Amino acid sequence: MRIRKLLLVGGATAAVAFASVAAAVAGVHAIRGTVQADGSSTVAPFAQAAAESFERRYSGARVVVGVSGTGGGFERFCKNETDLSNASRPIRLSEAAKCHDAGIGYIQFLVANDGISLTVNRQNTWVNCLTTAELKRIWDRGSNVNNWSQVRQGFPNVPLRLFGPGTDSGTFEFFTEKINGRARQSRSDYSASEDDNVLVRGVAGERGGLGYFGLSYYLANKSRLRVVRVNGGDGCVTPSVASVQNRTDKPPSRGRFVYAKKKASKRDVVAGFIRHMIVNERAISRTAKIVPLTQPQLRKAQRQYNTAIRNRKNY
Repeated sequence: MRIRKLLLVGGATAAVAFASVAAAVAGVHAIRGTVQADGSSTVAPFAQAAAESFERRYSGARVVVGVSGTGGGFERFCKNETDLSNASRPIRLSEAAKCHDAGIGYIQFLVANDGISLTVNRQNTWVNCLTTAELKRIWDRGSNVNNWSQVRQGFPNVPLRLFGPGTDSGTFEFFTEKINGRARQSRSDYSASEDDNVLVRGVAGERGGLGYFGLSYYLANKSRLRVVRVNGGDGCVTPSVASVQNRTDKPPSRGRFVYAKKKASKRDVVAGFIRHMIVNERAISRTAKIVPLTQPQLRKAQRQYNTAIRNRKNY
């Protein structure tokens, strides 16, 4: 796959600076080796699409993308088992402390945006929008809501089957904080998985199914699911590219991050893969059906990469 030219988002000077620093990655035509990545299931579509296009361009390179959830990814990262950690939230202080104790320095890159989609089975014809108060009643710790008739008067007598991320997921932490009022405060009697594809199959297979996961997984499975709008007090909002980039969706969207180990970035295959993600961010986001960075976000990612490459000999 031919790496497309970087858009001149910051003027000709910024583009030339980025290109000149990128050229410092030695032997771009001879990049070879393996990059180990793990972490968030919501970053996985982006990371996997980037890996496939990178491997097509550099036949000697291989990128392994695992899906252990954001927390599971950081655990492996701080044990020095991976080069990159994909995350749907910033690293926690406790996780950063583990990396510090292990002598692992890192650089955070924002690579994409993504919202949370609330979805139901396509046979569900009775719900188009739920309030955040109704979602709290469904998902909060101690909830005994197990039938759609308990959610709202007029809803049918249909068993409610819940699907959501596991406790290692950053999406789980974010959703529970914004909907239930406290991170990780949730009922536990639901079908959980760190793999959003499993959640998609669950909702698609249950007439009374209700699930939440990254917007990109809904966009890739529109024929199998229906998205539910959410009313946080200002009317029902449908998650979209615009609502995610403007942070007007409910629950509000977040950035998607890749954490790169500083010492690993000294290897051309790792530095080259990071560059590939940034240079081709728009195309990769389209392939992965994930919301791209805004222009200011992309400029910041370019500056971070420039700084990292200039300093990598000192890592």
